[in-house]
Amino acid sequence: MAPSLRALPSVDRVLADERLADVPRPLALAAARVSLDRAREEIRSGRDPGDLVVATLAELEAAARPSLRRVLNATGVLIHTNLGRAPLARAALDRVVEVGGSYSNLEYDLDAGSRGSRQDHLTGLLRRITGAEAALVVNNNAAAVMLALAALAEGREVLVSRGELIEIGDGFRIPDVLARSGARLVEVGTTNRTRVADYERALDPETAVILRVHQSNFRVVGFTEQPELSALAEVAGRASVPLVDDLGSGALSAVGDESTAAASLAAGADLVCFSGDKLLGGPQAGIVVGRADLIERLRRHPLQRALRADKLTLAALEGTLALALDPERARNEIPVLRMLAEPVAMVRERAERLASLIGGEVEDTVARVGGGALPLAELPSFACSVEEALFEPLRAGDPPVVGIVRDGRLLLDVRALADGEIDEVAAAVAAARAG
Repeated sequence: MAPSLRALPSVDRVLADERLADVPRPLALAAARVSLDRAREEIRSGRDPGDLVVATLAELEAAARPSLRRVLNATGVLIHTNLGRAPLARAALDRVVEVGGSYSNLEYDLDAGSRGSRQDHLTGLLRRITGAEAALVVNNNAAAVMLALAALAEGREVLVSRGELIEIGDGFRIPDVLARSGARLVEVGTTNRTRVADYERALDPETAVILRVHQSNFRVVGFTEQPELSALAEVAGRASVPLVDDLGSGALSAVGDESTAAASLAAGADLVCFSGDKLLGGPQAGIVVGRADLIERLRRHPLQRALRADKLTLAALEGTLALALDPERARNEIPVLRMLAEPVAMVRERAERLASLIGGEVEDTVARVGGGALPLAELPSFACSVEEALFEPLRAGDPPVVGIVRDGRLLLDVRALADGEIDEVAAAVAAARAG
């Protein structure tokens, strides 16, 4: 029989227990109050709340545990937005440790002995990789697009194809970004067909920018038409307005049908915006490359300071871009690119090893790129199939393992798991079964 509410000890009695003697009183007090509130709910439900000091100690342990944790990704989605997108290369992590663990020349010109700009550290790398005149880095690609529109088109019109007025994850919509930038949206063409003539008819003295937007996590197929970027560049050039190309995922070298920043600039785009943490394989960042005069307008806009990237982001991005200078090295050392290029036979070998360790069955699966990149691409993959009942215990483990439930089974897709993580997954499965 559960005790009555009156039988619960006071907070002071709980705190007087010698098991809490070494715990700072403010921390113990907060944990004890949570434990007592939970105990009252248990009693009202007819259950015994157990030892309140033990519950308080458990609450203290839970409160001290980091909320942001490493996760083993067995979903088969390589750039998983909910799981932190691209894992960083070792070279990027090394730069973060070096720069973050000490002072740095973030905004100090060591040659001149005076104040410098944080934007200078990556400009040279980005120019070499993309062929751009100049570059600027902010905290994500949405910020990059908003800054470009605010600096170039505030109070004026921006032409966008109706087929590119997209919404991606968490309600992010291109029309909303345009509105927040202070620019006015002018829709051209139709959802499935937009021609060069549609842009030409929409041009007027109030037109400030032509914006092309990557369709991200969807494609329109069938009876469709979109002008080539080079054709849009000719329209923009004749009208003397900038052409801004929002690439979204931001591949620096050829990956499927994703355009690269270098290709966009070569086709005539004046500015190109893209992400750092998707197909580039670096940290969350928004990168803008292109004409030096336009980049300078973005750099001097008041929003730039609010949107700028911090030193850790810049360090990780520098480490990633240094790898990108050599495409072969990038494919070997940047995790996302390595996963994309990995032969399917090696993926199957990993799945078979996991199955042998945990008594599962190997199943053919299809992995996805994720992150709004290559939505139609299907990557042949393999998973280890185990009992569905392990889904929740594995998520609650340390480290958590996240798989996918399908047809009454839990599939642990190994495409996004490194070789060294297979043993960790096997240990997690053993612990979940034992628990």
